[in-house]
Amino acid sequence: MARSLRNITPGVPQHIIQRGNNRQRCFMRPQDFVTYLNYLKVYSSIEHVEIHAWVLMPNHVHILCTAKNEQAISKMMQSIGRRYVRYFNYMHERTGTLWEGRFKSFAVEQEEYLLELYRYIELNPVRANIVQLPEHYQWSSYVVNGLGKNSSLCNPHDVYTRLSKNSERRRTSYRDFVKQGIEQ
Repeated sequence: MARSLRNITPGVPQHIIQRGNNRQRCFMRPQDFVTYLNYLKVYSSIEHVEIHAWVLMPNHVHILCTAKNEQAISKMMQSIGRRYVRYFNYMHERTGTLWEGRFKSFAVEQEEYLLELYRYIELNPVRANIVQLPEHYQWSSYVVNGLGKNSSLCNPHDVYTRLSKNSERRRTSYRDFVKQGIEQ
């Protein structure tokens, strides 16, 4: 029997985490990262889920997003999972499960925590000692939120846009905020 979809409160940001089974790698080559991000873009659009921040680590994924309806995130993650696992197994000549069970989701109900979560997600590669600075990791939304790279995937949350009405000042404030996290 199939599991029921989670009901997530529309309009409340969610921190999504999905890990590779047994902490195995779920991204082996650059094309794997690109493929996952393409699926994320397609299915977030189909399901009306706004993506605010993300990082694809070698063995797990973090996504900060807000859904327009109760089951949108479940449907999005289910669709991505189906397509990506099929792609990954074919490309890497393997079979079986890739993910460690269902994704985890945590509601972000306090606005002051939201920017902390942006920073936590985008500093993941720094904390894992993959890079020294978040701008050196290309599989993260930091290049969008901190450096202003154009992205049709990223939809900034109101808390982020309130850093400044001026987009350059907003990015500068955000970079300073992230830098404080590195120093800590």
